[in-house]
Amino acid sequence: MFKRIVFTGPLILALALAIPARASIITYEAILLGSNEVPPTGSTGTGFAIFTLNGNLLTIDESFSGLTAPASAAHIHCCNPVGVNAIVAVPFTPFPNTTSGTFMTTVDLSLAATYNAAFITQEGGTVADAENDLIAALNNKNAYANIHDANFPAGEIRGQIVVTPEPSGLLMFGTGLIAAVQVVRRKASA
Repeated sequence: MFKRIVFTGPLILALALAIPARASIITYEAILLGSNEVPPTGSTGTGFAIFTLNGNLLTIDESFSGLTAPASAAHIHCCNPVGVNAIVAVPFTPFPNTTSGTFMTTVDLSLAATYNAAFITQEGGTVADAENDLIAALNNKNAYANIHDANFPAGEIRGQIVVTPEPSGLLMFGTGLIAAVQVVRRKASA
């Protein structure tokens, strides 16, 4: 029993400190490619997005290039696992009607105007439900961003949204892991 606590204690502490808390700023990213669409589009277009969650505010910073036609829409889709299409949760408006460009905005997740109305209904009918479900999906890789155009009305490029580990969280995880390995080595050589 003592060995299990000594070995897992630092590891559990490091993991707990590395998992983002709702009150802290959480950063997510997505790499948008045609091969990520379901089904894949074969597009050579690319994009990269950074999402920063600070309380109820979500900042969206997306760049894209090489679309086969000017963008007609872009969104966050939620709440299904990788490889499964999902409903539009948060539309990006006004998104540039170009084949290459950037988009940046900050939305308030506590406001109904941030969401697609059908998403609010699907998630239980309240904005609070929609917000909680979207944040849970972001934290669990169950949301994606994509860009649509006339050639690919269902989406030309897509990227799963994933948590970007904070350097301090990685440091804490690494320190706990090193300590756990050292304890095991000492016990094994004793």
